[in-house]
Amino acid sequence: MPCVYLSLALTLLLLLVLLGLRVWLQGRRKTRRAQDGGPAVAFFHPYCNAGGGGERVLWCSLRALMNRYPNVSFVVYTGDKGVTGEQVLEGARQRFNITLPRPVTFIFLRHRGLVEAASYPHFTLLGQSLGSMFLGWEALTAFVPDLYVDSMGYAFTLPIFRYLGSCKVASYVHYPTVSTDMLTVVRERNPRFNNADFISRNPVLSAVKVLYYCLFALLYGLAGSCSDVVMVNSTWTLGHILALWRCPGRTSVVYPPCDVRAFLDVPGRAGGDTKCQSIVSVGQFRPEKDHLLQIRAFAKLLDRKGDGPGGREALRLVLIGGCRNQEDEDRVLMLRGLCQELGVSDRVDFKLNVPFDELKRELVSATIGLHTMWNEHFGIGVVECMAAGTIVLAHKSGGPKLDIVVPHEGRQTGFLADSEDSYAAAMEIILALTPSARLEIKRAARESVGRFSDQEFEACFLAATEALMSQLVR
Repeated sequence: MPCVYLSLALTLLLLLVLLGLRVWLQGRRKTRRAQDGGPAVAFFHPYCNAGGGGERVLWCSLRALMNRYPNVSFVVYTGDKGVTGEQVLEGARQRFNITLPRPVTFIFLRHRGLVEAASYPHFTLLGQSLGSMFLGWEALTAFVPDLYVDSMGYAFTLPIFRYLGSCKVASYVHYPTVSTDMLTVVRERNPRFNNADFISRNPVLSAVKVLYYCLFALLYGLAGSCSDVVMVNSTWTLGHILALWRCPGRTSVVYPPCDVRAFLDVPGRAGGDTKCQSIVSVGQFRPEKDHLLQIRAFAKLLDRKGDGPGGREALRLVLIGGCRNQEDEDRVLMLRGLCQELGVSDRVDFKLNVPFDELKRELVSATIGLHTMWNEHFGIGVVECMAAGTIVLAHKSGGPKLDIVVPHEGRQTGFLADSEDSYAAAMEIILALTPSARLEIKRAARESVGRFSDQEFEACFLAATEALMSQLVR
């Protein structure tokens, strides 16, 4: 009985503390609203200066909301260090050609290391998620908004802002933190970049990891279900989020904005240079992008083509991408070594951190745009290849299969593959197409990508958030 009484007393004390924090935060919001004279919307984006597709979503979202709601102020929680807010905005202008119509306030968080994978060599998902809760608490105590938007996928911050901060909450999900596909990989003991060989070979460790993933998926679903509005970037992501968060009435697909205009403005080519045809891959040198598959499939293609006309000397694989850190740079060295081992180093080019104009030139002049990531949640690089007039060969899974490389008005827009042999075979088919057949596929692909433009994204984003925003501004 003393233990029962002690447990009840501690539970009551915890509830009182949480209630006190909630009242304190509500008071801070009332004070802020009295000073500002209007509501505020805050975006949680710890890496807002990274310059990737997720950051394009952030800036396009802010631009759309600012234009639509002139009396609302906007805040971005970021963990970037060594930069000012003006430098972040200038970076967005240079990288994405996006200029915000009004000022935005930046809240610089000090403990972004809590959400970095390098901080958790084991139980990484759990560590990052718990870390995001502490980072979210730092953000909430620094500024209490009326509407909180998680635009980077940190679902465990949602209950912090909803239940302690009394905020309306929304989320834009690029990729589920855990998915049923990940569970399948572990259950079937398949070695992948996120399932180490020593685990896949051990039935006991595999069973423990499945249990860990199942428990984490339960917690992830409970956290995500706190969101008042859920936006996902693809049909593939939608399926997993519906299975985990179980809030279909609040969930919708909002395709991410892609800079298709920059490529569509370049005239398409009918055939290309038959003397040397390039196969271009665009993507960061991360393990999940599977550049190993690209190089091995290309080596098999060269073996199929031989040394005759249109053979080895007429083909080139160009790998374009960025390196985030030393780990990525080491991966590039490993890939170069694989090229040496397979005897294709003279036909493979590595182009790291190239400027946008050079990227555009490579895509426009390429014959094939290559993509090999399994279960890519969307595939902005695939869209850019199609807009540039490059025939796409993408992985037969995820966003490319369900949303992008799909027939347009009954016409083919690209090719799909899922193994070294099927990639090599598909590349051989594309290279053998007549100029008129290539042109027909390119035209269909270019016509289909208009649904991924900035304008389409902003219209869909505003429609998804209209109910929440109307509650703030009424």
